[in-house]
Amino acid sequence: MNSVWLAIIGFIVFALGYRYYSKFIAEKIYRLDPDYVTPAHKYDDGVDFVPTKKVVLWGHHFSSVAGASPILGPAIALYWGWGPAFLWVILGTVFAAGVHDFGTLVLSVRNKGQSIGTLTDRLIGKRAKMLFLFIILILVLMVNAVFAWVISNLFIQFPAAVIPIFIEIPIAIWIGYAVYKRKAKMLVPSLIALAVMYGSAVLTSKLPFLQIDLVRYFGGADNTVLFGLDGVSMSFFVWIVILLVYCYFASTLPVWKLLQPRDYINSHQLVVGLIMLYAGLLVLRPELTAPMTNEVSDVSWFPLLFITIACGAISGFHGLVASGTTSKQLDKETDARFVGYLGSVGEGILALISIIAVATLFANAGDFRAAYSDFGAASLGGMSNFINGAAQLATGIAIPADIARTIVTVIVVSFAATSLDTSLRLMRYIISEIGSEYNFKPLTNMHVATSVAVVSSAALVLIPKGPNGFGSGGYLLWPLFGTSNQLLAGVSLLLISVWLKKQGRNFFYTFVPMIFIFSMTLYAMFVQVVFQWSGLGETDANMLLFILGGIIFVFAFWIILEAFRVFFKTDKTPPIDTSM
Repeated sequence: MNSVWLAIIGFIVFALGYRYYSKFIAEKIYRLDPDYVTPAHKYDDGVDFVPTKKVVLWGHHFSSVAGASPILGPAIALYWGWGPAFLWVILGTVFAAGVHDFGTLVLSVRNKGQSIGTLTDRLIGKRAKMLFLFIILILVLMVNAVFAWVISNLFIQFPAAVIPIFIEIPIAIWIGYAVYKRKAKMLVPSLIALAVMYGSAVLTSKLPFLQIDLVRYFGGADNTVLFGLDGVSMSFFVWIVILLVYCYFASTLPVWKLLQPRDYINSHQLVVGLIMLYAGLLVLRPELTAPMTNEVSDVSWFPLLFITIACGAISGFHGLVASGTTSKQLDKETDARFVGYLGSVGEGILALISIIAVATLFANAGDFRAAYSDFGAASLGGMSNFINGAAQLATGIAIPADIARTIVTVIVVSFAATSLDTSLRLMRYIISEIGSEYNFKPLTNMHVATSVAVVSSAALVLIPKGPNGFGSGGYLLWPLFGTSNQLLAGVSLLLISVWLKKQGRNFFYTFVPMIFIFSMTLYAMFVQVVFQWSGLGETDANMLLFILGGIIFVFAFWIILEAFRVFFKTDKTPPIDTSM
């Protein structure tokens, strides 16, 4: 089958979903009001609450939620063949992710820009809130630790990408200053920044002395540098420290100084990257060499497919971003459809090209099965397979493969870095909320809370030795990410449903995807905790994952019971927001 058909079908479904389904949800279910005074205007502080044009905010939201996950998840899920991954991405985007991201944004805007954690207290109760915050903390901690390793690994593998990535930071700060202090337009400077980044990518691809290759600087992979660390481990250490120091400043600066302009540039990067890859696809029109379905014996696709592909179908992390940073910048409530739902569609388009890039990378099905010999091999090689597959597509528009690889790496790292510092900012919010809850004032200080977030993330990355060597400690917990993330999505949909019910609205459109996500996630988590990590199955016991996974499973089940008790309770109290 020719891969172009997948792109055509996917784009038609996404377009219909945005044009008709999101319009219906906006008008009949969420009932957006153009005159509603959003928190960005009501609490405008120039730091976190900043009214922002919807195109710029879409750039922030899109690039914050995109990260590496909508690329990596589908690239791994190809293990079960491209058919199940394709169906879940297009249907999940339209009927689950769009409603979820859009809904958490509206819910937060209607409640002072508060986060999902705080809203759990208001809608379900204080006990559920604390249980929920625990799950969120584990989730963002994993994101921080693993994304720091992923970016460091890409810097080590593709040193030509380093300068184009770092050159974006001063340009973004300059754009933020020019736009907010001198009232300049953002579009042209952003496009210039993009040209500078890609121009430098061409130079660094062709001129080795411009490649920041730390392993070479440290004398090679086998050279012992310091404290028994060889060249590769020392490189990981240096890059991880640099990244976390950067994140400290990026997550404490006012959003307009770095976060907004950088995310706006990144949104253009993604658009340019997607145009580049889809144009290459149309020129090359490659056949799908991966099988439509792949018979495997070690890990069943049901229910793990729905956990493996999170971003690009539905992801709880999106609700954290929507209610954490995006809701505080929404200019008009009616912008929520464009920012929230269309952000999900953008992710779906990214996940779709990830499927196509990997499914057309291999010469034949035999080569595919050799590369995807088991689930572990699929997980380990997913990102490299995407980069090589995407570079292969880009050659269709006459971009040399080495330059294409650098540009694709720049795009991937840019989004992973955006997710990383947004995740650290969210962790700061959560730590501050916990400080407020227990009246421990030092934690409510922005710099103290950020320091706690940075230090705990660094400790998880560097102190334990992870399965991928030094610096990969976050991977010890990573098997919990998929289920924790999807539990978060289910709870967010449940909160939206409770809120809609309290408003006397139709909650069918959030309730149905919620039931599906909870069913798949709890089923997958039960299988992993009981049959995989406990040692009762064919695999060895992993007590860390068994205990932590068991705690998260119990907490999630507890939250669901608390929420359903509230949900089906006869509520005689007036709606939370009587202005609706």
